[in-house]
Amino acid sequence: MGNCQAAEAATVVVQHPGGRVERLYWATSAAEVMRANPGHYVALVTHRPEGKEEERRGAARVTRVKLLKPRDTLALGQAYRLITVAEVTRALQAKKEEKTRRAQQQQLVLLQPKHAGGRAGAGDDPQPQQLVDDGLDQVLSAL
Repeated sequence: MGNCQAAEAATVVVQHPGGRVERLYWATSAAEVMRANPGHYVALVTHRPEGKEEERRGAARVTRVKLLKPRDTLALGQAYRLITVAEVTRALQAKKEEKTRRAQQQQLVLLQPKHAGGRAGAGDDPQPQQLVDDGLDQVLSAL
């Protein structure tokens, strides 16, 4: 009766790109797995916690993938995924492009208020003192 154990819980699960699942029954380093699978990185797969509302609505489960360094140890009971070098390169390029796009949008937002107070199509930016004078003229004419 006391001999019942769950042997599958004490494994390292490595998912290959083709769908094959490899189970290791001992802790190993990421470098060993990468040596056995050239052209691939090892990534830890974790699931982000969801709220109760999202579970009720049937929202898709969000996963997070963290690349491991070669010296990192694959822990028993965790799931890992092999990711090709091409996938990592594409993801890094997309991240870089997103960062550049956000920086450009932020610059546009910072520059818009400067032009919003001026006259449309004036071509030149009015001097700050001129903006103050124009604003005072508008206030005085409204009285």
